[in-house]
Amino acid sequence: MDSVKAAQTDMRSAYLNGATGVLVSGLVWITTAVVISLFSTKHAIWALLVGGALIHPIGTLVNKLLGVKVPINKDNPLASLALEGTIFMRMSIPVAYGLALVRPAWFFQSMLMIIGGRYLTFHTLYGNKLYWLLGGVLGLSAYGLYTSNAQAMITTLTGGLIEIGFSIILYYDFSFRKQIGAARL
Repeated sequence: MDSVKAAQTDMRSAYLNGATGVLVSGLVWITTAVVISLFSTKHAIWALLVGGALIHPIGTLVNKLLGVKVPINKDNPLASLALEGTIFMRMSIPVAYGLALVRPAWFFQSMLMIIGGRYLTFHTLYGNKLYWLLGGVLGLSAYGLYTSNAQAMITTLTGGLIEIGFSIILYYDFSFRKQIGAARL
């Protein structure tokens, strides 16, 4: 790869602008809300952790089902940034879990904040400022939910709806960029 823009284009093509991963993440949040309503907040914490670990493989499967067969270029330097962001996020989970020991809803609010912070790095991965907006919206939502003493159910639904909404926007942004790129050829 000879430029950051080329690496970002490669990432966008391989992952549909990140839209499918954001969609799967949103569905994990909604599933977590269902687990809260049917079982307990403790079970929901595990649902979010296990579901979160499955976002990338499920997102990759969804991409294949949608016909995306563009693998990442093995020389793409941004692949390591994606891994580093994932490691940082996982290193932050014990802090969220510690907060859950005080008040279970705080786990979900802190995870929203952590995930929002991770999405800020996706601007560099995909070359798309929508990720700054997504990260900011999740972070501000986490803060608002915390200060309003929101229940875990409200927090998980909020996270899910925000991510599902942004996944749609990211998908259409990718389609638009693809059309513009084709028109320039």
